[in-house]
Amino acid sequence: MKIKIILICLLGILGIKTMEAQQTTLTLEEAIKLALLNSDASKIADTKVNTAEYEVKSAKSNRYPDLDISGQYQHLTKVNADIKLDTGQDADAGGAAPPDISYLMLGQATASVPLFTGFKLSNLVKASQNSLQAAVYNAKSEKEKIALNTVSTYVNLYKAHKTVELIEENLKSAQQRVKDFTAMEQNGLLARNDLLKAQLQESNIEVSLEEARKNESILNYNLITMLKMPSDAQISIGDANFELVSTAQLSDSIQRNDLKSLYFQEEAAKNNIKIAQSKYYPSLSLMGGYVALDVQNVMTITDAMNFGVGVSYNLADIFKAKSDVKVAKSKARELEYTIDMVRDQIDVQIEDANQSYNLATKKYEVYRKAEEQATENYRIVKDKYDNGLVDTNDLLEADIDQLQSKINLAYAKADITLKFYELLDAQGQINTDIK
Repeated sequence: MKIKIILICLLGILGIKTMEAQQTTLTLEEAIKLALLNSDASKIADTKVNTAEYEVKSAKSNRYPDLDISGQYQHLTKVNADIKLDTGQDADAGGAAPPDISYLMLGQATASVPLFTGFKLSNLVKASQNSLQAAVYNAKSEKEKIALNTVSTYVNLYKAHKTVELIEENLKSAQQRVKDFTAMEQNGLLARNDLLKAQLQESNIEVSLEEARKNESILNYNLITMLKMPSDAQISIGDANFELVSTAQLSDSIQRNDLKSLYFQEEAAKNNIKIAQSKYYPSLSLMGGYVALDVQNVMTITDAMNFGVGVSYNLADIFKAKSDVKVAKSKARELEYTIDMVRDQIDVQIEDANQSYNLATKKYEVYRKAEEQATENYRIVKDKYDNGLVDTNDLLEADIDQLQSKINLAYAKADITLKFYELLDAQGQINTDIK
């Protein structure tokens, strides 16, 4: 018997530890870091930067010499050789018979170094470097969106936590009220209709609690999926993560990475114009090579070195380049207009974020007073109900008002944090550096 009791206790302890292991306390800063480190969107942004780095290396490699090595062996059949070389023999004297040629071997190596390409290579490198910088700032901008999305999900999960917590407290009060009303009704001190009203409110609160738990579960799963946490993790969020913040610490400078990315994209577009214009110029290259040839019984050539300068100029490019240049200029002009539009959008976004933050702080003050008023109102109504001065409807209504005021206050406090981060995002001041 004692052994059974010990085993049951051990199993209970292990079960408690398992439940505790699933509970994870996560601060807002930790959630942002995990999202930037583990989320697929963050990895995609980093991969795009790596791709741009490889493109820079690829563009620089165009400056290197081209080196071609080739060799061939050909078996020849029934060769009619009319050799024009002077062999020193008199044709009238019936010279030697034509040589027997059954194979040919050829080996060659050629090297070409570009000297001038109409500034194409240098602008290709500059365009790729500007595209790299654009990718770097675009990745930072994407990570800022990831951070803001994490904050929004984290805040919504906190709201769901508080909703469940407050409704559970309210349900306990409702259950106790039903218990008290049932005793009073049985003793003839309360009308059955009032008991039914209390029971109906208890049922409504239970339904609201189940809905709140469902929302909490969905938001929890959404966040742990985003952060690549275990599927059974239960994130615990404390009130300390939502201390009131002030915008006094923010600088006035605008450091929008998406705008910086557009600036570098515009520079790359200007480089592309010059690349298109390079077709107007001839190409000049330094050339060199080596040839080895062996024709059976006829000729053997070794150490045939050659070098020189090659010039090429495609006359058709004079006409084709006009369209390419117009396309490149049009794309550059499009980026110019896009930058102007984004600047205006940023100004509007910052102003909207400022106004939204100020509204959130004002709402918090209003809801804080409303919560105090609702709590005091419930206390007064409860005293009056106990003294028979108000009916059950007034008591239940005051109880619901008190619950709603507490929920509103919790939401308002969380919204201040969310609006603060939205303001940071609008000004480009969300820190995405992982340390």
